[in-house]
Amino acid sequence: MPPKQLRIGTRASQLALWQANWVKSELESRYPGMEVTLTKIKTIGDKILDVPLAQVGGKGLFVKEIEEAMLRGEIDIAVHSMKDVPTEFPEGLGLHCITEREDPRDAVISRNLKFADLPQGARIGTSALRRQAQLLKVRPDLQMVIIRGNVETRIRKLTEDNLDAVILAAAGLKRLGFTDSVGEYLDTELSIPAIGQGALGIECRLADPVITETIAFFNHADTSYAVRAERALLKRCEGGCQVPIAAHGTVSDDQLRLVGFIAAVDGQHSVRGEIAGPVAECEQLGIRLADQLLAAGGKAILEEVYQRSIGE
Repeated sequence: MPPKQLRIGTRASQLALWQANWVKSELESRYPGMEVTLTKIKTIGDKILDVPLAQVGGKGLFVKEIEEAMLRGEIDIAVHSMKDVPTEFPEGLGLHCITEREDPRDAVISRNLKFADLPQGARIGTSALRRQAQLLKVRPDLQMVIIRGNVETRIRKLTEDNLDAVILAAAGLKRLGFTDSVGEYLDTELSIPAIGQGALGIECRLADPVITETIAFFNHADTSYAVRAERALLKRCEGGCQVPIAAHGTVSDDQLRLVGFIAAVDGQHSVRGEIAGPVAECEQLGIRLADQLLAAGGKAILEEVYQRSIGE
């Protein structure tokens, strides 16, 4: 029997609330009479807006306080953007569901120019070292400007900061209805997405059978296989959410293809690889690809990235 009441923990950003309200709506549709409430929680990542995330340090910048509320019994589930979720959890908590992935690509918002047509030395706003590294690899002339804030704030920075383009995750733009602003979606071969980009994760107390059974319907098998492979790669590389590591899994006929990428922040040194195999081996595939990338030069690249971040 599902509970009569269910409490969702969420960040208070516009996108986080859209995601939590979508989960709320799905629960109420499936279980008529259930009362679902949202608890807004401010995380460290929400409080520090004037520093690039890569310099804030630590893992779980957008989930730690939410997990603490769950451990205190103040909420029953948490809804996260999968790309924000660390690969390790507090004891007793974990991901129980990964939802069907929205468009995983990165999107360009510019002054009516495609990425390839941006002028020499164009100023590009982005919040991710992953994007920065991949785009500098193909266009080393670009000037990267780290921008923070919610989706709407980052879109405004195109004009407020006199940028030539800003690049954001397509999923958030689509969920919030900003697709009219998009000039181009970048192919995943050019800009490999962040680990888990476009998917939502639902975290809960794993030993609570009432809650785990209630939310089980959210899990999308193919997305789960793909994201688990991506996260296994990230964990093997000991990378957090803000290092220049990218991975993207796709599933077809019970076969998983996983592409991985590790780069220096300036994009001048990088390694890329791919692997394929049965979906049942998703996490092993992620580990194997990570080992290949690390052996091919990724380990030295990451050591330099971490050394530089410590120096800063």
